[in-house]
Amino acid sequence: MTRTVVKECAAKRVFISPLFLILLVAWTTPASGQSLRGSSKSLDLQNRVAEEHDFTYIDTPERVGYFASQGWLVRVSPNRDFQMHAVSFPFARPEVALFIERLSRQYMAACGEQLVITSLTRPTERQPRNASDRSVHPTGMAVDLRYSGNRNCRLWLERVLGDLEQTRVLEATRERYPPHYHIAIFPNQYAGYVEILQRRTVSRSAEISYTVRSGDSLWTIARRHQTTVDELRQANGLHGSMIYAGQILEVPANH
Repeated sequence: MTRTVVKECAAKRVFISPLFLILLVAWTTPASGQSLRGSSKSLDLQNRVAEEHDFTYIDTPERVGYFASQGWLVRVSPNRDFQMHAVSFPFARPEVALFIERLSRQYMAACGEQLVITSLTRPTERQPRNASDRSVHPTGMAVDLRYSGNRNCRLWLERVLGDLEQTRVLEATRERYPPHYHIAIFPNQYAGYVEILQRRTVSRSAEISYTVRSGDSLWTIARRHQTTVDELRQANGLHGSMIYAGQILEVPANH
């Protein structure tokens, strides 16, 4: 399946409201479940999203370099929150880089260890033998994460990925051979999700970021900051009361 560079250019000129994209996906995309087991339906969805974005399935290392030179892929550089292991092509779609930045910061706060990236963009001629011929890694919209030896960290990560799957901004699969997490980011949808969170923050005259600690609840956080549970939910787009250690919440100021 090949896309042309012309399509990449055309895609850059099309603007669709991020909020509309999130609502559209929520209305029209059936949930594949939050088990992280993966399925043919999950692969169908990942490839459909790639097609909707007019993404090219990059075939050679030289093309990876070309896409990076055009700004369609960005270099992903490790920092204090994450490292990269045996990543041959450290490039990804900008929204994947944003996802890594946000997730790794929260993962470090929750687990006290670095997130480990094991794969990003992979051209079709460099796919491993056990890779699916329907993999979206050649599009630059996927990232693989190492399976942590810390059970609590695995549970935290799987809970977060499940929540984001439910929001319809990604598809995550827990792979067995070798053990790792494969995550396909839906670029426009994820960017829109982050933009909405940031817009909520800007709309308030004053707001602080709070990292959830073990034993916290929305009620205790609201009481500590002299706000209400409903305001906390609204500020963070929460539908229920479930929160987890390491999660970053925006706390509205007390007026």
